[in-house]
Amino acid sequence: MTSAPPRRTTTRTLLRTSAVASIFAFATAAFAPPAAAADTSPAQQLERFARAAGGAADAGRGREFFTRTHGGKWSCASCHGNPPLADGKHAGTGKRIDALAPAANPRAFTDTARVDKWFKRNCNDVLKRECTPAEKADVLAWLAALPR
Repeated sequence: MTSAPPRRTTTRTLLRTSAVASIFAFATAAFAPPAAAADTSPAQQLERFARAAGGAADAGRGREFFTRTHGGKWSCASCHGNPPLADGKHAGTGKRIDALAPAANPRAFTDTARVDKWFKRNCNDVLKRECTPAEKADVLAWLAALPR
């Protein structure tokens, strides 16, 4: 028995194979469930803010900061609740907000980009400025210490 001669790979075959692979990759990405964007943990975020602040975080200061209005009409607790162990509601829009405490929401503080985005936005709402690294560290120290 003799074997068949090897098939020649033509440009047409390569293009067809490449097109099928591209369609498969697109379909897989388009219909796959979204990947979790967890690149960090609450403990790592706390360490990052404490390091930037140049000192240890204080959960007591964090609790006081979270519940105070800072001269405006809103505090962090206005939307997130006190303690923030259940879903909250935006004070202005009424939009539901996921529970903030890591004990109640395992996804809380696990995506650095979201952490930075929401601290910037929410601090501006409450303080009319960005929070300092020390303020972020203190608040996160309190939130991380909350039991379920």
